[in-house]
Amino acid sequence: MKIGKAEFVVSSAKIEQVPTVSQPEYAFIGRSNVGKSSLINMLVDHKNLAKTSGRPGKTQLINHFKVNDSWFIVDLPGYGYAKVGKKIRAGFGELIADYIEKREAMSNLFVLIDSRLEPQKIDLQFIEYLGELGVPFSIVFTKIDKLKDNILNKNIKVYKKKLLETWEELPVTFMTSAETKIGRDELLGYINQINIKLEKA
Repeated sequence: MKIGKAEFVVSSAKIEQVPTVSQPEYAFIGRSNVGKSSLINMLVDHKNLAKTSGRPGKTQLINHFKVNDSWFIVDLPGYGYAKVGKKIRAGFGELIADYIEKREAMSNLFVLIDSRLEPQKIDLQFIEYLGELGVPFSIVFTKIDKLKDNILNKNIKVYKKKLLETWEELPVTFMTSAETKIGRDELLGYINQINIKLEKA
């Protein structure tokens, strides 16, 4: 899939503010500082479409970006913030839950996982939550360029083994790097496949 156009549409602080759309949405979410904004920018080949920050918890709104005038990328707030109060964190959780549980336009949720880390409890809990809801999702391992192949393969193997403790079948997974653009074609191809299925439905 070629990206000819990608533009910011709107930021929403409440689910009631999220725009009504008839085209498919692909939402991206992950723990704070997992590289979500960088990955989105890499996908659409735009350096500053999604705002990046070295400060965890920067994305506090639901951000909509329209791609090729035919589908949307949705940048969701992260979870697991280190530097915000419990009250604010609870608010982020509610916004995320409202979108995931109520948004009919969401065709797939991409859950970003930092490939450098061992399985994190909060990620596993979030994935379990998606399973209970029956939400279609995929796992995107980020920052794979930061690891040597043997360490990367070991980390991914450990993660999949951990998931299989509670899942009979693993979700679709992707290996990505915002720096080297590894995984870009695979992710865009997957989105394109879903778009084609939806058009035929």
